[in-house]
Amino acid sequence: MSDKIKFEIEFVIQSSPQMLYQYLATPSGLSEWFADNVNSRGEKFTFIWDGAEEEAKLLKRKSDEFVRFAWDEAEDDSFFEMKIIVDEITKDVSLFITDFAEDDEIEESKMLWTNQVSDLKQVLGSS
Repeated sequence: MSDKIKFEIEFVIQSSPQMLYQYLATPSGLSEWFADNVNSRGEKFTFIWDGAEEEAKLLKRKSDEFVRFAWDEAEDDSFFEMKIIVDEITKDVSLFITDFAEDDEIEESKMLWTNQVSDLKQVLGSS
């Protein structure tokens, strides 16, 4: 098995950090844009797409700042993190995604995140 490579992408989001965080850290928020349905029991989150389930553990979170998950099936130290960055001067809000993928799947993963975040922006009314 080849090692996964860490990648990061940033999206400008017109939203308050508080509102955006609700869509990143709660099952109801995540099911609006990230998966068809999301359930949680404690730190364990179940993401459902087209009837297929994947489980992830909530590793860390800081209110209105970031959430970090690790997929249960990952056999390495990979994770995915969604961090909210507010520009000190302009007050612009960005969503900073950190994820891992195989070398030949990075572009595909970035495209997937771009599509997912596009859905998030629609839900938030941010263009």
